Amino acid sequence: MNSLIPDALLSALTLDGRYKNYPQSAPALPAVGLKPRGWRLLDDDLPYPMAVLSEAALRHNLAWMQRYADDRGVLLAPHGKTSLSPQLFGLQLQAGAWGLTFATVYQASVGVAAGARRVIIANQVLADADLDGLRALLDRHPDLRLWFLVDSIEQLKLIEDWAVRRAVSQAFDVLLEVGIPGKRTGCRSLEEALTLARALAASRAVRLGGIECYEGGAAICDNEHDSREVTDLVRRVLSIAQACDQEGLLAEEQILLTAGGSAVFDLVLPLLQAQGLSRPVRGILRSGCYITHDHGNYQRFLRLLEQREGLADSLQGALTVWALVQSVPEPGLALLSAGRRDLSYDLEMPVPLQLARRGVRSLPEAQPVPADWRVDALNDHHAYLRFDPAGTVPVVGDRVALGISHPCTTFDKWRWMPVVDEQGQIVSAISTHF
Repeated sequence: MNSLIPDALLSALTLDGRYKNYPQSAPALPAVGLKPRGWRLLDDDLPYPMAVLSEAALRHNLAWMQRYADDRGVLLAPHGKTSLSPQLFGLQLQAGAWGLTFATVYQASVGVAAGARRVIIANQVLADADLDGLRALLDRHPDLRLWFLVDSIEQLKLIEDWAVRRAVSQAFDVLLEVGIPGKRTGCRSLEEALTLARALAASRAVRLGGIECYEGGAAICDNEHDSREVTDLVRRVLSIAQACDQEGLLAEEQILLTAGGSAVFDLVLPLLQAQGLSRPVRGILRSGCYITHDHGNYQRFLRLLEQREGLADSLQGALTVWALVQSVPEPGLALLSAGRRDLSYDLEMPVPLQLARRGVRSLPEAQPVPADWRVDALNDHHAYLRFDPAGTVPVVGDRVALGISHPCTTFDKWRWMPVVDEQGQIVSAISTHF
């Protein structure tokens, strides 16, 4: 089977000792030369800790999510802030993604450089420097379409003031954001949204293309609650879209309706598949974490989605952090060589998954860890692994694979990650640009 990441996506990446977990004894190496080098995950060729991507799981997740969107007649614009990796962006676009989503103008510039020509900034843009940057990005790429979010008259006035001071006549494409009371950004009511939509439609500084929401703030991983709360949000967004459509406030030939989390994306399909408007709807799903999934928060949400949709064999955890057992100072406690600088901890502690004893060289030979093993604390460079001293005991020099919860906050701790095949050979790499 051909390598998942083609050489063209690796051509700009050269690795050397300035990258964390690259061997200090090795010469600088173009990423395309990693596979011929013959390094293997469990040969200790690279120092620990090591954040690793499974090529097989990445391949599976890319195909599964694109097929899910295609089968339901919606478009996919994955949220790029998950990985901020040009190589992964390239794979998502090659797999069929309509575009990419970002949170900042800087992040959008990384995506555009990676080839994206449809971009949603799922955030408010209003500072002079960001508006300047956005205008420069659009001027450099005449074929680029880019939308950002507006949720207040105050923000619109700042954009209009910038346009006057900069003597800019080209309008920005924008989406009106609908929010949830007590949660993040977005208009809270139909009246507020319609007032803003009228102002956007009358402005020369912007062009209103559609309506946006983020449903993740409504979900708590409870089927009954999540279905009720997200359905309520979808109904509010649809009523706003219908009112805007009836008043002729939307400028696009196709109305953009977009939602985007990685947890309950099935529950927003009625919005993205909306019927009954005067123009066709372009429904855009912005899930981002699907590309690696995880072993905690999103895994639990996905189990509920599988139940609701009658699915099996859905997303797989593709990202792990391998750490070394560096000390077993007392019965029941081992210290691993990975900590807050290396893996996610914002939602919950990492999950021990596999144990590779000294001498184990092939990834399939690694064994599942006992059910009682758990990480209950982290320092900057240490993980506290608790275990039953009467059961399987980790030994200094063993290797332990840690699953993570919320991949976004593991990606941002690494400037590169090796990609490994099912045997554990390093076959490729990705870089990140946080």
